Amino acid sequence: MEELNLKVIFWIIVGIVYIITKMRTKPATPPSAPPEPGHEPEKGLTFEELLREIQGTKQPAPPIQPAPAMDEAEDLEEEKPIEQVDYSYRDHDKIYDTYEKAKQEAFLRPSMEETMKLENTIVRFGQFKNYAVEEQLSLAAQYARDLRNPDDFKKALILSEILNRRF
Repeated sequence: MEELNLKVIFWIIVGIVYIITKMRTKPATPPSAPPEPGHEPEKGLTFEELLREIQGTKQPAPPIQPAPAMDEAEDLEEEKPIEQVDYSYRDHDKIYDTYEKAKQEAFLRPSMEETMKLENTIVRFGQFKNYAVEEQLSLAAQYARDLRNPDDFKKALILSEILNRRF
């Protein structure tokens, strides 16, 4: 319970400190007056204008051209073709010719079976014997093997005592 009260007191102190610091850092200047109805506020400079000013070659902004009328816009669209409808990649790209040429040459080349000779094949039996995984008998299989062997009677007796508990 005391821990809960300490947490609450801590957060109250943090809140009071925050409010006091906000009051002290408040700007002392009065809020700006609203703009007059006929007067537009000045807009900030754009990045390009700032860059020109820094470089010392500030040029006046180009005059804004009015948008063309609807009739002029329709004439511009009719004059320029947007895309070629009859464009064929096969006529302009060499990749198709290269592919067709390689496909034709593939039939003229001898296959691997035709070029391979049995004398050139190296045969080494047992070269991967070191990588073979040895089979390990499970624990149950080892117990079964020990119980079948009459020479290991002592071991079998101890095992039967362990496995068949009386208590």
